[in-house]
Amino acid sequence: MTVNRDLFDQVMVPNYAPSSIIPVRGDGSRVWDQQDREYIDFAGGIAVNCLGHCHPALVKALKEQGEKIWHLSNVMTNEPALRLAKKLVDATFAEKVYFANSGAEANEAALKLARRLALENFGAEKSQIIAFNKGFHGRTFFTVTVGGQAAYSDGFGPKPGDIVHCDYNDLAAFEALISDKTCAVMMEPLQGEGGIISPTDEFAKGVRELCTKHNALLIFDEVQTGVGRTGDLYAYQGLDVTPDILTTAKALGGGFPIGAMITTTEIAKHLKVGTHGSTYGGNPLACAVGEAAFDTVNTSEVLAGVKAKEALFRELLTAINDKYNVFSEIRGKGLLIGAVVNEQFKGRAKEFLVAGTSEGVMSLVAGADVVRFTPSLVIPEADIREGMARFEKAVAKVVNG
Repeated sequence: MTVNRDLFDQVMVPNYAPSSIIPVRGDGSRVWDQQDREYIDFAGGIAVNCLGHCHPALVKALKEQGEKIWHLSNVMTNEPALRLAKKLVDATFAEKVYFANSGAEANEAALKLARRLALENFGAEKSQIIAFNKGFHGRTFFTVTVGGQAAYSDGFGPKPGDIVHCDYNDLAAFEALISDKTCAVMMEPLQGEGGIISPTDEFAKGVRELCTKHNALLIFDEVQTGVGRTGDLYAYQGLDVTPDILTTAKALGGGFPIGAMITTTEIAKHLKVGTHGSTYGGNPLACAVGEAAFDTVNTSEVLAGVKAKEALFRELLTAINDKYNVFSEIRGKGLLIGAVVNEQFKGRAKEFLVAGTSEGVMSLVAGADVVRFTPSLVIPEADIREGMARFEKAVAKVVNG
């Protein structure tokens, strides 16, 4: 069988429009396509491949667990799931863990838990969910409606109700919206898809205080920011703001599909037996790989390295910008970095991505105006410098037409 990009159009649902290149092999922060052309990976599967490609610890965990047991229903538990849950509890504010397969499913569980708790503790009137414009929380109908980008939820009929939005970092607007009828507030501690937007200290702490005041659960969606991405194990730790529920996925499996919702014992008790579930949630293979990824990332050496690599990315992007004057701002935290195009290049962020691919470097966008970089947390300095040299060629190509 000939496998190429044309086959995608023949056999796949057309909801994606992938690049013409098909990667077939990866090693660390480098990837090779079908023609054996090399790329430096600054995309990381959208902040998923936190240890790059084929990291020895993850390969070892997968092989070892693959020769033991692959799957069990949740009629039984398994050792890898319990080990990973214990490590998540020990390293965070949480006391209880629910495993899922993705960030969307973890967020779905968090939202259902919040609604369930409010109904049981306060009654049917307390059902409002507040989220933020430009937020992104997944593609289930519930989570995509909570996400603050209507384009993703329009066109599918009536949406789940009692969900409202306000602008991120606008504490006054948020205070005017929240009330005793609010059951939960869902927010990213750094907006990813919305443009790599960090919260102000005042906003993050103000949201926490107002949630406490109105008995509303604060849900932090750390699907993209979690597991070392910002230089802290979870971004809430760097903000000094503790949520009631946290969701984590993407980097949690280092490339293997897994997600989790973590919370306190008092909140978790409302998801009693039979109220929620997942066929593959807590899968032994996923949890074994997740444990290896978590153990590797959750070290002072790796987390400190993320902050040092952020400084290098900023330095090199600033040097490129000094030459070509294409970015108005370099923003983000850790290795979740956004280069915001200036007015001259407004709406053209994807052109930099496409040009980068042609020069042998993989990047992302976050909306039409931000080039996004989410590389491996352990990417070597030499790969950062080489990748940025290639990205500079891409910038020159866009600027010079």
